Amino acid sequence: MSGHSKWHNIQNKKGKADAQRGKIFTKVGKEIVLAVKNGGPVPENNPKLRDAIAKAKAANMPNDTINRSIKKASGELASVDYERIVYEGYGPSGVAVIIETLTDNRNRSAGDVRAAFSKGGGTMGTTGCVNFMFQEKGEIVIERADLDEEEIMMMALDAGAEDFEAEDEVFVITTSPDDFGTVREALEADGLEFLEAAVKMIPDTYTAIDEEAAKKMQKILNLLDDSDDVQEVYHNAEFPEGWDE
Repeated sequence: MSGHSKWHNIQNKKGKADAQRGKIFTKVGKEIVLAVKNGGPVPENNPKLRDAIAKAKAANMPNDTINRSIKKASGELASVDYERIVYEGYGPSGVAVIIETLTDNRNRSAGDVRAAFSKGGGTMGTTGCVNFMFQEKGEIVIERADLDEEEIMMMALDAGAEDFEAEDEVFVITTSPDDFGTVREALEADGLEFLEAAVKMIPDTYTAIDEEAAKKMQKILNLLDDSDDVQEVYHNAEFPEGWDE
């Protein structure tokens, strides 16, 4: 079966940047805070918290750090009020960009996003200007290693996945947003570990960009990654073959 993830070319760029800056734990920690605030600190009773914990584990966050984050979240609720705000815009060559923020200061987050677009040759757009070019999907990424492709595909589809794609180094499993938790938990129960597991915005089509546009697009991504308010960045840029800046 085929899909449209192009995981290493699209999403892994940001994943590497997050890891280099040591910020991924902070970002996931904020997801845990929001999940606890909205549904309580008991994972068994809080699907969003279970999803956040899975995301933390995929980022190699130690269990004791996850537990501390949950306890900290329970104590922080009176003083921290995170708001989820989504921004949209265009990168170089008309690349569509969606930015999800989790912030306690909307003026600061808007300023960070606007500056990133401006310095990278892009433009900030209005709500809905590119959202229609993406679909919300659950995505689970598993390292291929010595796993059997057909076996993993059947496990995923039997668990309720919509699609399965075998890339050079990974398997990418796609689900509906509603079925994401069920599929993820079924695969976890089968002993599989994930490189990534999250509900995200996946583009319907991709825009191929040249080296010059890639440099500008990478600048936008790096600046957005520098913002503590930015949680996720989704785009439909297809970087040149071999691009790794």
